[in-house]
Amino acid sequence: MSRFFRALIILVMVASCGSRSDNTAPRNLDNACSILTERPHYARAFRNTERRWGVPTHVQMAVIYQESKFKSRARTPYRYVLGVLPMGRVSSAYGYSQAIDGTWDEYRRAAGRWGAKRDDINDASDFMGWYMAGSKRSLGISLHDARNQYLAYHEGRTGYKRGTYRNKEWLLRVSGEVANRAQMYERQLSTCRRYRRA
Repeated sequence: MSRFFRALIILVMVASCGSRSDNTAPRNLDNACSILTERPHYARAFRNTERRWGVPTHVQMAVIYQESKFKSRARTPYRYVLGVLPMGRVSSAYGYSQAIDGTWDEYRRAAGRWGAKRDDINDASDFMGWYMAGSKRSLGISLHDARNQYLAYHEGRTGYKRGTYRNKEWLLRVSGEVANRAQMYERQLSTCRRYRRA
């Protein structure tokens, strides 16, 4: 085999490995410093969003954990008829932020980011910042309030205003878990050199 073909095969293998790595979760999802050490480009994305929209990194990370476990191409499960026939996915939610098609399109128009992709951590983080800043403006939810920001994120602003989450015990439990994880990540980030240098 010629050197050219060997080099080409190696290049293709390396490129394919690199493109799949972000669809796997970081090894230790319970440690913010470990996540940012393993994926330093996350730290840059979260910092940029924090500077642009004011949403703290620990809030972004807690919501991404809940929505996708940091998997870039996360999707909702399939719906089945009669338990066997797949009838499409539960929703169009996709990527790190699990943004649905309509809300993602609204973001791209409003932010002027037509090329933004839901499986790109920079774009997904910016989307979350945009959405949460909008929730602060229209609903008065502090950007540091992970629990209520998550409820508005999950239910949509109109659903949050109507209080649709109040009858969903599972969602109230999950929003509490998001708030606890945000506090844990905040404590960890205060000691994390990777985050301070980003």
